Amino acid sequence: MEPVNDQDVRPPEDATALEKLAVEVAREAAELALAVRDRVVGAGSVADLETKSSATDVVTAADRECEALVRERLGALRPDDVVLGEEGGADAEPSPGQVRWIVDPIDGTVNYAHGLPWFAVSIGAEADGRPLAGAVVEPVSGRVWSAAAGHGAQLDGRALRASALTRPALAVVATGLNYDPERRRRQAALLARVADGIGDVRRQGCASLDLCSVAAGWVDGYYEHGLHHWDWAAGALIAEEAGAVVRRPGPADADGLGADAVLAAGPGIADGLADLLRAHGVHEI
Repeated sequence: MEPVNDQDVRPPEDATALEKLAVEVAREAAELALAVRDRVVGAGSVADLETKSSATDVVTAADRECEALVRERLGALRPDDVVLGEEGGADAEPSPGQVRWIVDPIDGTVNYAHGLPWFAVSIGAEADGRPLAGAVVEPVSGRVWSAAAGHGAQLDGRALRASALTRPALAVVATGLNYDPERRRRQAALLARVADGIGDVRRQGCASLDLCSVAAGWVDGYYEHGLHHWDWAAGALIAEEAGAVVRRPGPADADGLGADAVLAAGPGIADGLADLLRAHGVHEI
């Protein structure tokens, strides 16, 4: 056996310390998002804003300013970490044991640009692909959702617990629709088929808050296809630490839900919701 180079061995991270930092930085970015909204978004209409992948995929100056703030704060406080952000991409690939921060500066940008309150700053931390901590802060309400791996999830300091429902036919299920028009049509068709097998549907337009809603038991389950890592990094851990069954995107489609599917649900309906999606052609998404 070759000797271990001590310089290559990183000490285990304190997940609760990372959670605290994620909350601190996300709160600051949330304040900035509100300050910028009136200055930038309030000055014109959504038609004046830039778009990315499609006409409905809006990016605002606030997205960029908020991500720049997050990167600056994390860089100053933890200079040895790396960042993956929605606007700036990855600044470097993480080395073994290195913490990577996953940042969505404004999740729910379309809501933000239209004056709707359902948007959030989402910051997650991981190492070696394992989620360690996450924070989702709502600028309008001020609610703070957070979790640390192995330490549970909380909303404003109160412990969260996912739904105990055991009958999928009664479940309230959240979902989202993709920006790409063709994929959105397929997703809408799937939702129409699935709707007969569940209790009701919710559509907030903010994946991180959908996942937090699962954590709180406000909805019984959630599924969506085509999300990016920053959309679910923090929210998925919060849901999982609240006792939900969480299925993250992976390199293979071993369970028939699609390689890029996210599913989170109370343990009593998780299998039933997954079965329902498969039975109604989720592979077509």
